[in-house]
Amino acid sequence: MKQNIDSFIDSHIDEMISDLQKLIKIPSYNQPAKENMPYGENVALCLDTFLEMAKSMGFKTHNFDNYVGTIELGENPELGILCHLDVVPEGTGWTNDPFSAIVEDGKIFGRGAIDDKGPAIAVLYAMKAIKELNIPLKNGVRFIVGCDEECGSSDLEYYKTKEKFPPMVFTPDGSYPIINIEKGQCRVCFEASFEKNENTKRIISINGGQTVNAVPTNSNAVICGIDLDVIKAAISQLNLDAKFELKEQEGFTVIEVVGKGAHASTPDLGINAVTAIIKLLSNLPFDDSKDFEYIKSLDKVLPHGDVKGDNIKVACKDEKSRELSLAFSIFNFNELGFEGHMDIRFPTCTTFDNVKNILNNSFSDININIKEIYGVEPHQTSEDSEFVQKLLKVYEEQTGLKGECLAIGGGTYVHDIEGGVAFGAEFPNQEHNMHGADEFIEIETLSKNSKIFAHSIVELLG
Repeated sequence: MKQNIDSFIDSHIDEMISDLQKLIKIPSYNQPAKENMPYGENVALCLDTFLEMAKSMGFKTHNFDNYVGTIELGENPELGILCHLDVVPEGTGWTNDPFSAIVEDGKIFGRGAIDDKGPAIAVLYAMKAIKELNIPLKNGVRFIVGCDEECGSSDLEYYKTKEKFPPMVFTPDGSYPIINIEKGQCRVCFEASFEKNENTKRIISINGGQTVNAVPTNSNAVICGIDLDVIKAAISQLNLDAKFELKEQEGFTVIEVVGKGAHASTPDLGINAVTAIIKLLSNLPFDDSKDFEYIKSLDKVLPHGDVKGDNIKVACKDEKSRELSLAFSIFNFNELGFEGHMDIRFPTCTTFDNVKNILNNSFSDININIKEIYGVEPHQTSEDSEFVQKLLKVYEEQTGLKGECLAIGGGTYVHDIEGGVAFGAEFPNQEHNMHGADEFIEIETLSKNSKIFAHSIVELLG
């Protein structure tokens, strides 16, 4: 049977490539809603196109008002497989048209190739193999195809008002072997206001960061009253890892800082340009003032290099999900006040309420107001469950690699689904330029995923 599944998928690889190209050519990123199209016309078209593919294979399908589609194999679904057809916008820097779906050097290029249209095609052909080979299953599979993973998963919220998820759910919207733990997330917006500073030596403005879930690469400050030699001496003495450039413009000094970007879930891989400029400013001889006191306070509770939350007192860790991570990601300061944003990923040993309470106390101590705070709890599925162990067994059999469970700081499509795990689609040490220019999936990876999914369905339900 295993050989039959593999042979079937190998014999249908040209069809898989063609169908994936059809999906990639539809620019299905979130756009303004239209009547009966909550995520715009192209997303609805992509869902309709995919469901028509499934219908042509003889599957029963259902469209939940262009939020979600489902494809059924068998009755009484005990297994749910979850993919999404929406993509992020194309961005810049592509070698070819991001929606042309060019095949070159054994790769299919295009926005959504790996995230998540390629895996969706792999799942569909895995189900087709089982159906056409007449492999018996004790219970059914429900393939759930969403349309809003990239912008908040409101599609799944809508689905839950109509249907329940099957008791077992996996998504190939992550990486192998299995992601069974996802840290909790906390987003914080904080602010303070003060009277305009008329002193000679003062800060005019500070700006840095654009995205709350990324370590800021750039920041800048406009100051006055401090000699360039004093600023240069401070930069040299602090020996910071960011790059500083100084310019004099119309009686002011502009300080430009370049760090290194990283995802907020891995701030240790970046160099934070916002905390770097605050560190420098807090060590310059400005005249005493309320706004300068705030800068020095921020440097104490959110200092450059502290990506674990030690100084703001939220640091914690456990054995499996490891340490809390913190990224001070956006900061905008003017002569009347400031607003800042943080992204925190916390392990399973704590809760959102606990993190929230600690932050409230720490900011209250320095008279900074939390304007907004929200988050989600960690997600964890037991690695000892029969469901997880069977998936790991298939992975090891199909790849010859060790199967193990992973914990990540990011979130996958199953974060809010009890018992759900991420299973694929990227193999260890693979890089497919997800969300970047020249995103692709290897034809070999497309085929291997489809085989793994087919064997997993049989292992779980056969």
